[in-house]
Amino acid sequence: MYGWIWRHLPGNAWVRALISLVLVLAIVFVLFQYVFPWAEPLLPFNDVTVDQGMAGPR
Repeated sequence: MYGWIWRHLPGNAWVRALISLVLVLAIVFVLFQYVFPWAEPLLPFNDVTVDQGMAGPR
């Protein structure tokens, strides 16, 4: 897949590397701004099963 993307990018190796970097940064931006906030309520990170009434030894 990455080879296919690399072959279809225009320019020489430096231009392709720069375009690849911009693409990766754009994908990371979209993930953090839109995908992760949308998916966060669907994930079970806040489903804690520890009893709050029992205190540990001090």
